[in-house]
Amino acid sequence: MAPPTPLPHSEEFKDADSYISSLLSFCAASTIFQTLCGGVHILDFFTREPSLYHSVIPEEWRSWLLARESMDLLDLLMRDDLSLPRTDSPPESLLHYIKQIRKHSLRRNLPERNGKEGKLPRHVAVGMIPKKIHEVGNFADYVARVADDVSSTSGKDITHFVDFGSGQNYLGRTLASPPYNKHIIAVESKELNINGAKSMDVLAGVAEREKVMRNKKLFRMQQDRMTPGELLKDKAARRVAKPLKAPEMGIADLRPSKDLATIYTPAEGKGYIQYVENIVQDGDLSSVVEQIERMKIAAPAGNLQIVNGDPEKVQLQEEVMDVISRNEEIRLMAISIHSCGNLSHHGIRSLLLNPSVHAIAIVGCCYNLMTERLGPPTYKLPLLRPNLRAINAPRVDREAAACDPHGFPMSERIGTYNGDGLRLNITARMMAVQAPQNWTQKESDAFFTRHFYRALLQKVFLDCGVVAKMGHDADGEEDTGFESTEPVIIGSLRKGCYSSFKTYVRGALEKLSADPERGAKVHEKMGNVAGEAIEEYARRYEGMKKELSVTWSLMAFSAGVVESLIVVDRWLFLNEHPDLVKDCWVEAVFDYEQSPRNLVVVGIK
Repeated sequence: MAPPTPLPHSEEFKDADSYISSLLSFCAASTIFQTLCGGVHILDFFTREPSLYHSVIPEEWRSWLLARESMDLLDLLMRDDLSLPRTDSPPESLLHYIKQIRKHSLRRNLPERNGKEGKLPRHVAVGMIPKKIHEVGNFADYVARVADDVSSTSGKDITHFVDFGSGQNYLGRTLASPPYNKHIIAVESKELNINGAKSMDVLAGVAEREKVMRNKKLFRMQQDRMTPGELLKDKAARRVAKPLKAPEMGIADLRPSKDLATIYTPAEGKGYIQYVENIVQDGDLSSVVEQIERMKIAAPAGNLQIVNGDPEKVQLQEEVMDVISRNEEIRLMAISIHSCGNLSHHGIRSLLLNPSVHAIAIVGCCYNLMTERLGPPTYKLPLLRPNLRAINAPRVDREAAACDPHGFPMSERIGTYNGDGLRLNITARMMAVQAPQNWTQKESDAFFTRHFYRALLQKVFLDCGVVAKMGHDADGEEDTGFESTEPVIIGSLRKGCYSSFKTYVRGALEKLSADPERGAKVHEKMGNVAGEAIEEYARRYEGMKKELSVTWSLMAFSAGVVESLIVVDRWLFLNEHPDLVKDCWVEAVFDYEQSPRNLVVVGIK
């Protein structure tokens, strides 16, 4: 089951250890890499003189890069054969840098498998977009094969699959359905997601709704007697009230179908799902194991019924309980598709923290949501670090004191590299979720325009006094001239706002007006700015849009090494515990074109 090499690294390296040594050396020594991945932020592009392009891009690269079309540049960075002679004569130092990034980025191509990708039945694929169908179809098959391999090696089956951050439970529902018929423990923090998942379980045939016999005449009479206010109160009350039997009570059960219980009936050879509403804060699954034991479903048989989500409503038939082996060993496999931030760390740590967890398969995502283990978050490199005391932002103040043992890096090798360890600030981690290999001409033009408008708006904010430049720490560092500006979070705007810079500014100001912290100040400073002045900014800086697009392309391309470092750190963490981990590896499980976050971390106890 395990691939030939534990990490999908370049063939230039003889083994995983030589690759990791080179990766860490490059990340620690390359100034241009450090600058492009965490040293600068695109918002600061126009707020300094000269612009960010002329400040951070090596001089011998600048004119050559600006002469390239966007897609030609992306081809050079990621697809062209650099061993062939070129007629456009790129700078040798640029070619060397591109080779270094390619060399140290993990390979993302999907290994060839025997047989074709399984297609999900229509009733199971309900609610899934094509990307999700691809992910769930591939990963369900992969998880089942890993579990089968563990079972054949140990002689004992995996009894339950714990899905960290199950969301709408697409993966769990697929694994609980034929041909897999697995027993799923779906761990999710949001009740809304769990309720939605249960509704889809019913549509997929994994569960059924509680059946209620209604007296339609009594039901209508009761509704007719209620005033609008009473109806509203009744809707709230009946969500928590126990079902009332209309013939006995003379009161109709008014609960809508979505409020009825979802009933799961496990049987021999059939899968089932148990939901656990829980905010995962570490990898300790003892509380989950307790719920499995409390629900008495370690070995389902007969017509055992589970009214999911409420232990007090579990219906257990005594004759079924007599045939259930309460002493059967619970053997778990922790799984997750695109668990965000530290949730991936919790899933990986669960292999070490829980005797009942015998395997894991975790695909991470949203690296920007990870915390940092080695001290306060590093928003900039030391030579670019702003004075956090100058920022009047509660979130920044709160995070400035953070030091999370669950954060990056997990491994001791990266955590102690060169004495102080390697760190990744939030800007570097945000860049790591880009997918530049998938950029098309149309998509590139669209988000280059979005980045251009946002960076230019920051310049307008600075000129109008909405934000200010932040000074450097007064700790003896040399003032390099690099400065940052106060962060302003705008988020997404409706599509029509991107038709021009003028409409973008209007849309952004409209959204910011509802911001309790900045709304009043933005209105005060920007309320009298004329449309002509906004259009003048667009005309003045239009020629620098190409500089921004080139810089962003280089940042996104370079960040492939950032993601590789994150994934390698997770593998190293498992590899550093040979007393508990028998085998561990990383490989691609999705087609990068459909799902760029496609590297799974697997561990076997």
